[in-house]
Amino acid sequence: MPYLPDAAPTPPTPYLPSATTMPARRTLVALAALCLLAGHPGTGAAQDSMAGMHMPGHIMIPKGAIYTVADVEFMQGMIAHHAQAIYMSRMAEAHHANPGVIKLANKIDQSQVPEIRIMQGWLRRYEQFAPDTSSWRTMQMAGMLTAEQLKTLEASSGTAFDRAFLEMMIQHHEGALTMVQDLFASPGAGQEVDVGVFANDVVVAQTAEIGIMRRMLSQLPAK
Repeated sequence: MPYLPDAAPTPPTPYLPSATTMPARRTLVALAALCLLAGHPGTGAAQDSMAGMHMPGHIMIPKGAIYTVADVEFMQGMIAHHAQAIYMSRMAEAHHANPGVIKLANKIDQSQVPEIRIMQGWLRRYEQFAPDTSSWRTMQMAGMLTAEQLKTLEASSGTAFDRAFLEMMIQHHEGALTMVQDLFASPGAGQEVDVGVFANDVVVAQTAEIGIMRRMLSQLPAK
């Protein structure tokens, strides 16, 4: 069964310094990837140091802050959303997916792990609750798979897995685009530079991957 790094004891996730900001997102992703190579496999146990951070359901925004409740909820929800995508992606090899699907699954895994760290770092910087990667089991965001869909994916293999994975990951990615749309529809949200840059990057990356997955689906053998 695929697992996420939080499923087993791991060293604490490297903390993103409070002075760090995300306009140069590629740099942060590269640094997070280096942490992976350096032997820090966890995607971030949010509970490692929660002192001074607001717990779930109690979002408090300081007077004069440049971010909103919607910004915090977006970052928290996207952590759970990314974590489920990683869980799905780590099924591919064990379920005998074709090489193209495995390559795509690995890309999703390797890009979204450091993105989770970025989001957790942002939340901690503003003293907000930062979920860990187990949050996908208790949070249901737009496009996320239901328990029944996960059972279907877990029970499939070979070409059947390829088809189910691609169809469900398209659904999943489209949900992420909905989350971004909802963020920018909320008054004042998405104006904090790091949230705005990250949300727009999600749209660019996941729109491109949806196009790739639709092409891959069209190339699968007929049922």
